[in-house]
Parts: sequence; structure tokens; C-alpha cells
Amino acid sequence: MAVDSNLRILLVEDSGITRKMEVKALKGAGFTNIVEAEDGDDAITKLQSEEGIGLIISDWNMPNRNGFDLLVWVRADESCRDIPFIMATAQSEKKQTTMAVEAGVSNFITKPFGPPELKTVIEDTFSGKAEKARQEPKQSWEAKIGPSGKPVFRVAHIQITDHLTLGVMNHMIDTEKFNPKHFVLERHCMPSWNPVQQALENGEIDAAFILAPIAMDLFNYGVPLKLVMFAHKNGSICVRKRDGADTELTDFFRGRTFYIPHILSIHHMLSTMFLRELGLSPGLAGQEGVDSVFEVVPPIKMPEFLVSNPEAGGFNVAEPLGTKAIATGNAELMFLSGELWEYHPCCVVVFREEVVKRFPEAVGEFSSLLVDSGQFIATKPEQAAEIAVNFLDPDKTLGLNVPVLKNVLNEPQGIKTDDLFPVKADLDRIQHYMVDEMGIGSIVDLDAFVDTSFAEKAYKERATTLHSSRLHDISEVVNRIRNRGEDVSMLANLDREGKYLFFNVDDEQYGVSVLSVKEIVSIMNIKTIPKTPEFVKGVINLRGKVIPVVDMRTRFGLEEREYDKHTCIVVVESGSRLGLLQLGLIVDTVSDVVNIKAADIVETPSFGVNLDTRYIMAMAKMEGGVKTLLNVGSLFGESELEMFGALSS
Repeated sequence: MAVDSNLRILLVEDSGITRKMEVKALKGAGFTNIVEAEDGDDAITKLQSEEGIGLIISDWNMPNRNGFDLLVWVRADESCRDIPFIMATAQSEKKQTTMAVEAGVSNFITKPFGPPELKTVIEDTFSGKAEKARQEPKQSWEAKIGPSGKPVFRVAHIQITDHLTLGVMNHMIDTEKFNPKHFVLERHCMPSWNPVQQALENGEIDAAFILAPIAMDLFNYGVPLKLVMFAHKNGSICVRKRDGADTELTDFFRGRTFYIPHILSIHHMLSTMFLRELGLSPGLAGQEGVDSVFEVVPPIKMPEFLVSNPEAGGFNVAEPLGTKAIATGNAELMFLSGELWEYHPCCVVVFREEVVKRFPEAVGEFSSLLVDSGQFIATKPEQAAEIAVNFLDPDKTLGLNVPVLKNVLNEPQGIKTDDLFPVKADLDRIQHYMVDEMGIGSIVDLDAFVDTSFAEKAYKERATTLHSSRLHDISEVVNRIRNRGEDVSMLANLDREGKYLFFNVDDEQYGVSVLSVKEIVSIMNIKTIPKTPEFVKGVINLRGKVIPVVDMRTRFGLEEREYDKHTCIVVVESGSRLGLLQLGLIVDTVSDVVNIKAADIVETPSFGVNLDTRYIMAMAKMEGGVKTLLNVGSLFGESELEMFGALSS
């Protein structure tokens, strides 16, 4: 159903940066008539003073008056009780969503959202489709049978290292190292936890790699699930924003936003322990006495939010997102989750109960292959890291690389995949801390929820050591964190580790990442372009593609010299706001390709205030001295890149 684009929409969101993103999403969906409010009280003021508001989109967790209280007020007020109300939240605890439905919410949307999803939710709200879907009985699960007659296991996961056991299994099946006799694997990669939760609840998938507390919450509300295996143990990381300030931890986190992947998560639990030990009172926006605010953000969005939100303090999330944030210089390590609770559970593997009953042999085989995949990761971390790059970042949007992932998998206190046996006592510790200390979640019958028979059989057939978890003294851990300072120099260089092509300009050697090098050609005919800077020699026609060419000697302010048989053009690809651009760099000669390790990379020293060194990424310690690593994207300014773009068109 098409909705009038002039619809007047009241957008209620306490976070300024999130509100800007949501306004942008609304405009992208075609809605520009927007009234903004920063909390529930402000929303009521706007409802009483603004005319013609036809839709309310509100966050749940806000100070002064939260989204739920605003919903109750709206439905009780005669003048606006019929206005459709969409709750925009990443909070998906079942008792919360049930409360909202009973209070008269029209629809839900998961934060953060983009224009297409938002447009669909608004249209479903006005067409009555959302209301009809809630009133209709839940669609029953149906098995999917492949051409071979074997059941197709539709398994959901997200882009985190915690789910790499599934990625390795998938790789082994694709390369025919594993040949399942009883099932066919069909992966479903999802953007955040809420879609995983909804797909599992609605019977759209057969199994999921999902946070243990979410799975327990679904089970508590009648979703027929069986936990058959842990997906991993340990594996999460807590970081804080790197802002150069030497601030004591308690003062640093006070008043700041702290990101977690879900209300029902081990990350929420461990972060609460950590922040409380610092003397803070962490909680959700709107809760009384809170001085460090938890906000739920999809894992892959956390590094972006940490940088873009000036109020952000840190996040706790599954790897490799924390190490990636450290490697790019945006974050500092606080702790690895294994430092607080060694061999703790986090994500678990659950199947719909109907699947377990109908296809026990297939579930057993899946569990056994998962154990084998976990052993592969533990014993061959470098090969597993190579598999992980494509599994976790298939569209190359996260910028992951093998060195970062190899470090994550080799970290002694990091993720563990050699023991996936589901331990009920550990799950019980989680649910009791959340219910008793945090006031969230519910206590479930773990004997009814957890089926250890598949894990027992898998591990009985393999000579594997199982590990008991150990919750460390939180005060001792925090004291170590306070005293160790920032000891992450190698982590900060992981993103720069890799192979570099070195070339000579005058008597100096410079390196550029081979990933940015498209090809190397001998000096060739260059067509000059009038009214361009001196260092721009013109353009070349390389197999029909026009490429601007820059003389690096001139670019570096050196004396020009005549080109000879050693002179080369290194064609590199550089990103800009206009997209990818190819440039030709004229160099005296090309040297060789060298694999540079993180331990051999050092930060660029200060050369004086008047020298622009933005294009120098770092220095590399090598035999024969220190060499310069260039950042291709920073060799030229934005206006110069625009000029190159015009020359290429």
C-alpha cells in the first residue's frame, strides 16, 4: 500500500546522532515532513502543539519518558489515540515486545534501519498487514527437502568470529572434505540478532547460531527449541574509544554511551560487572540513577558508531570487530571476555524441536561436523583465518584481513572452539545473574531446553579435552586493566600487516600495499593535459581505459630527471567520495614485494609542524634500514582526486 509522502511523522529519539541517521532514512524512503522530539516528554509537547501528525516512530529506551510510557499516553489521549505508533528499538526481550503489543503498538522496526526496510514497515503499518500478522496464528514450521531427499538445514548466523565453526563446516562441505550423508547445509547470513530471533520464532529457519540468553528467552515464551551445542567459548572483547585523553577509567565512562549487541547477551552481563566494579551505575536510558548508558547496536555497526558519536565511550562485542577497531586506531583494549570468565558460553546452536524429532541422525551428523570444524580452527588458525575472511566479509564491506583474524584466533584468552560441549551450569549462572542482579530475562528449565545427547556422542568418538569454566575475581581483573595501560602496539598495526610493493624515488624506497596495485607498466606515451598541476604529467590509454599519471619525484618536491628503461608506471587504485579511481605513479624503478609483519611496523615520527606527512601511513623496519609505507588514499587532496576523476571520464 502506497503511503502519502507528505505524511507528517513525529520521530522520537534521544540520541542526536541516531536521530540524524533516522531522519536521513525517512528522507531516503520519501518522507520529508518530519517533526523531531528528543524524548517522550518532548514528544507529548509536540503532539499537543503540532497539527496533522499522522505517524509516530519512537525509540524505547529514553530519559524522562521512555517509548513505552509514551505509547501508553498516546493510546489514552482522545486526540491522538488513533495515530499509528511504530516502536523503533533493538530491544527484543519477549516480555517487552509483548507489553508493547498489549499497550497498542502498531508495529516494530529494528534499529538501526535503512530506507527500504523503513518504507516497508510504514506501508505494512498503514495497510493493516502488521496487525493481521500478529493476529494470525504463527506459521508452523515445514521441513525443506532437497532433490537428494535429504533435509535442507536452513541455519542463520551473523558476521562474527563466534560463528566461524559454521563457516569452516560450510567451506569443508564446499571443498568436499566433509560429505554429509543426512543433511544439506543452507546458510542464512543476517545483519543483526533481531532478524535471527524473528526467523527462528516464525519457523523460517531450522537452526541458528544465537546468543544463549536470547535462545532461553524464546524457549521461555513457548518457541520449541533445543540447544544441542555451544557455538564457541570466550571470544568477545571490550574496547574504549581512543581519543588521546589520559582519563581515569571511571571518569572516562561516566556519562558516556556503551554499546552492546543485545539486552540479552553475555556482553551486557560482563559489561555490567566491569562498569559496576569501576563504581558506575550502568543501565538503559531512562532508568533511574544511570551514569553509563547501554545502547543496543548491531555488531557490525559498532566501530562506525564509536567513531561518529562524540558521546560514545566503548563497546563489548564478538570478535573480530574489536580488534579491527584497535587495528584502525579508533579504540583501545579494555579486556577480553575470557579474562573475566574463562571458557564462558556466549553463542549457542539451537534447532527447532520439530527438526530434532524428525531428523535426529541429521542433527547428530551436524553436531559431529561442528565439533570437527571447531578442532580445525583450534589446530589450524591460519587456514581458518583465510576461510574466515570470505565467510565473515563476503562483500568486503568490513575490511577484514587474514592478519587481524589470525591474531583473534591465536589469542590465548580469546575464542575457543576445541570444546563446544553445552554445560548447563554455565547457562544457569548466566540466567541467574541476569534475573537476580540485572532484572532482565527469565529462569528456564534447562533440563527441558538443553539436549546434550548429540554432544555426548560426538565427543565420545573423539579424544578431546573438555574444559571447566572459571569466573575470575572481577576486582583483580579491573586492577590489571587499570595498571597495564595501553599495550596494544602490535594490535594497532595488524590492519597494516601484509605484502607491499616497494619502488624507488630518488634514493628513497617507498611501499604501497599490493592490494592497491593494479599493474606495473613501462613508461609509455603520455598525453599532456593543459592547466593541470606540475606533478600531473597527463593521461595514458591503458587498454581503452584513461588513467591520469603523476610523477612522484615532482609530487615529493624533487628535481625531475629524464625517464629511462628502469622508469615504471605503477597503476594503483584509490578510493574517494567519487568512488574508486585508478592513478599511474611514475617511479624511478620498482624494487620488490615484501611481506611486512605487524611487529616490524612503527608509527610515523614527527618531522616538524610545517611538513605534511598525511600520506605516510607508517614506517617499516627492514634489513638495510627503515622504509616508508605510503597511504595511497592520502597522497592527494579531495580537490586533486576530483580533478583525476574528471580526467578519467
